Amino acid sequence: MRFKGRILKGVFLERLNRFLGRVEVSGREALCYIPNPGRMVELLGPGVEVYLREEHGPGRKTGYDLLLVRRGVLVSIDSRAPNRLVEEAIQADLLPEFQGYDIVRAEYTYGKSRVDFLLSQGERRMLLEVKSCTLVEDGRALFPDAPTLRGRRHLHTLISALEQGLEASILFVVQRPDAERSSPNDETDPEFGAALREAASKGVGIYAYKCQVTLDGMWFLGQVPVILREGMSRDFCNHEG
Repeated sequence: MRFKGRILKGVFLERLNRFLGRVEVSGREALCYIPNPGRMVELLGPGVEVYLREEHGPGRKTGYDLLLVRRGVLVSIDSRAPNRLVEEAIQADLLPEFQGYDIVRAEYTYGKSRVDFLLSQGERRMLLEVKSCTLVEDGRALFPDAPTLRGRRHLHTLISALEQGLEASILFVVQRPDAERSSPNDETDPEFGAALREAASKGVGIYAYKCQVTLDGMWFLGQVPVILREGMSRDFCNHEG
C-alpha cells in the first residue's frame, strides 16, 4: 500500500486532544489532525520526529494529517490505513487465511454493529473485523492501548455471527515491524481480553500481522503468533474452514 499525497517531515510538539496536535513543519508551527483516538503516549512525545501529509479541503481545520512517527522504527499511526492495506491484500490474494475470498462489502452492518468487511467464497460468508495496533513492548504487540467498549462489542457481534451460521475473524494489523508476538492488553482493558478469549473458544479466527513501514508506504511482513494467555496461542485460536 503506497501513501498518497505529499509527505513532509516534522517535529511533534504536543497533543491538544484526541484528534488534534501541534507540530513544527516547514519551519513553522501548525496544527495537525491525528487520525487515531488511541492514547499512544509511548509514541507522541515532545520533540519526536513525525511525518505528515498535506491536506486541503472545505471544512478542514488543519492543513496536515499526522501519519508516521519515528521511535527507533517507523510506525504508522493512521488507524484508517489497516483497512486499506487489508483490502488490497485480500484482493491480491496475499493473505493465506483469506485466499479465495472476495470482498462483498466494506463497512457492513450486522445487527447493531458495523463490521469492516463482509467476505464471500462460494456459499460461504465471513465477517472480518480489522484492528489497528501501534503499541509494542519488548516485542509484544498489545491491543488496545485504551479501554474500548466498541472493540468488545465487535467481538460479541462476531460470536453472534458464528451462532447464525456465518464465519467470523478478527485481524490485528501491527503497524510497525518490531513485533514478535501479539496479545490482548489485559492490564489496560481486561474485559476486551476476556471477550477475545471467549471469541477464540467459540471459533472466531484470530490473526495478527506485522508491517514494514517506509516513507513511501506499508506492507505486510508476515504473521505473528497470537498469545491470548499463557498456554493459549495462535494454534488454538485460529480455526480454519
